[in-house]
Amino acid sequence: MTEIETAKKAPAPPRSLSAPESGTATERPSSMARLVGVDLARALAVFGMFAVHVGPFPTPGGGVGDWFLGLASGRASALFATLAGFSLMLIAGRREPKTGLAGRQARARIVIRAAILLVLGTALAMTNFGGAGILNFYALYFLLALPLLRLRARTLATIAVALAVVTPQLAYGLRALLTESLVKTIDSYDPLARLSGVGVLDLLLTGLYPAITWMTFVVTGMALGRLDLTSGAVRRRLAVVGPALIAFGYGVSWLVLRVTGGDQKIMAGMPDMKDFDAMKDPGMAAGAFDMPVGSGLWGPDAWGLLAAEPHTGSTFDLIGSIGIAITVLLCLTVALDRLPWLRRLATPIIAVGTMSLTLYVGHILVILALPGESATPPQSASATLLLCFVLGATLFAAIWSRFFRRGPLEYLLNGATKLANRVR
Repeated sequence: MTEIETAKKAPAPPRSLSAPESGTATERPSSMARLVGVDLARALAVFGMFAVHVGPFPTPGGGVGDWFLGLASGRASALFATLAGFSLMLIAGRREPKTGLAGRQARARIVIRAAILLVLGTALAMTNFGGAGILNFYALYFLLALPLLRLRARTLATIAVALAVVTPQLAYGLRALLTESLVKTIDSYDPLARLSGVGVLDLLLTGLYPAITWMTFVVTGMALGRLDLTSGAVRRRLAVVGPALIAFGYGVSWLVLRVTGGDQKIMAGMPDMKDFDAMKDPGMAAGAFDMPVGSGLWGPDAWGLLAAEPHTGSTFDLIGSIGIAITVLLCLTVALDRLPWLRRLATPIIAVGTMSLTLYVGHILVILALPGESATPPQSASATLLLCFVLGATLFAAIWSRFFRRGPLEYLLNGATKLANRVR
């Protein structure tokens, strides 16, 4: 699901990406570690998406499988969206935004990528996978980010904070105004909705990753992309900000809901375990991915606005997920910078991050092609199937990266964006 030009051969990034970050030869290792850290973070997001899509179903007794699924649900895709914003800065100019001809060509590359991702995402939405795919949402994120490409890190961070505070309430109010007849009327004029069932209204407001709230992650990633992640001062600040956001997002939500009794109100409206068991039935599972995890929190009451559950799109959910994304990126960047042996050990996993678009699309096609499966998530969803997906993706990426600089779909995406060089 990568959105950047991943012209790399793991574990080292290409000079075309690392050079702008390095003023001297002595600065290059840290810059390279930063870029590889982004790939490693993206690989973890890929595995998180695997866990959500093919991991074990929740069980009454809970366990490690439930814990891992709960950790990955919503947060893996949020990490992806944050890294997408970071990737936009690699195209538009990392520390200094590109201007003039270079700036126009960079914007053209982003538009081309958005168009391709919209086509891919719409095609996947036409399958049983339905509205669970994120690629068509990415296309809209990219287009909405175009006016922000030249902003500084501080400005982008301010916008991200404003989005996190305002958009959940705005989205709640707008969804409350929607009626079934109004949605059908809007979709009847929407070619995307008629073609795949996932239209502009879904992409903006009612889908699993609605742009109105998820742009918070993208803008946060853009702000991170403008920072000098090799700076000790920047790292120290992020080491405070990331955990603080996690503690605030999840801690305050937990406290407020229990003090007010909102947790009981929310649990009363959530499906019980027998409903999760029913999802394993082919007839039920077909639409399982189309139902946001937090959809039960979008009812007539506003308790969902205080929850921090995955996909609720609440302020607390956004803040907590942003904190996780910042912490993951920072920890991986610092670890790879200071522990060369870890970088060598993680080479196969880093390769996964360099071709995440290929592996994201590939894992959906494999799910749909599983023998005897009639719906997604597959009836065979289990820890064993998840392990097979993780090992299979890692093995494929490790072998492919030995011979090619990009993944298969990344090659196609890179070739298509060369059209931007014609912009004058």
